[in-house]
Amino acid sequence: MIGRSYSGRMIDPTQALSGFVVGAIVGVTGVGGGSLMTPILVLLFGIHPATAVGTDLLHAAITKAGGSVVHARNGNVDWRVVYRLAAGSVPAAVVTLLSLRDVAHGSGSSKIMTTTLGFMLLLTATMLIFRSQLRRLTGDHRVGPARHPAFTVLTGAILGVVVSLSSVGAGALGITALFILYPLLPASRIVGSDVAHAVPLALVAGFGYWLLGAINWTLLGSLLVGSLPGVYLGSQLSARLPELAQRSLLAVTLSMVGVRLIAL
Repeated sequence: MIGRSYSGRMIDPTQALSGFVVGAIVGVTGVGGGSLMTPILVLLFGIHPATAVGTDLLHAAITKAGGSVVHARNGNVDWRVVYRLAAGSVPAAVVTLLSLRDVAHGSGSSKIMTTTLGFMLLLTATMLIFRSQLRRLTGDHRVGPARHPAFTVLTGAILGVVVSLSSVGAGALGITALFILYPLLPASRIVGSDVAHAVPLALVAGFGYWLLGAINWTLLGSLLVGSLPGVYLGSQLSARLPELAQRSLLAVTLSMVGVRLIAL
C-alpha cells in the first residue's frame, strides 16, 4: 500500500476551512482545485502525497459531478469530446496506478509524486498566463472537432497520467488543450466538456487510490463540508473580478507552491 486509509471521528475545522478557501478560489477562477488542495494537504497538514492525491481525486469527482450535471442541462457538454478524452484518460489512469503500486514501497513514491506535482503546477501557471495567446495562435486554424479524434484521445491519455500522479491537470491543462484542439467550439462547451470529463477520470483514479489504501475518509468529509459552500460563494464573486486578475492571482500562487514542492 502506498498510503493508509483513515477514518476519524469528527470533521476537522482547519481542513474544512482549507476546503472552503480552495473552493472559493475554484469558484472565482474556474480552475485550481487539485493544483491548490493537494499541496495544502501535503505542506500544511503533512498528509502523505499518495493519500493527499487520492483523497483530493475523490473530492474533485464529487464536487465536479454537480457541475457537470448543470453544464449538461444547459447544453454545454460536447459528449463526443468527453468520450474521446475518457477513451485515453481512463486506461492511462489505470496503468499509471498499477505502475505506482509497483514502485510505491519506500520513500521513492513520495519524491516522484511531489516532484511531478511541482512541475505540473508550474506548467499549469504558464498555461494560465499564456492562455489568451494560445487561443489567438490557434484561432486562425479553422478546423472542426471531427478532425481531432486521435489527438483528443492522446490528450486524454496524457491527462490520465498526470492527474493520477498529482491530481493536477484536469482543469487548466485540460481546458487549454481543448482550446487548441477545438478552436471553433464555444468556450462554454469547452469548459462544460472538460468538467464532465474530469468526473470519470477523477473517480477512476480516486477509486484506484482507495484500493491501494490511500484515502482519508474523514479528510474527504472535512474538505466537502468547506468546499461545497466555498464553490458557491466563489462563483457569485467571479463576475466582479476581471479575468486577467483571476488568472494572474492563481498563476502566482501555483508557481510559488510548485517551486516549494520541487525543492522538497
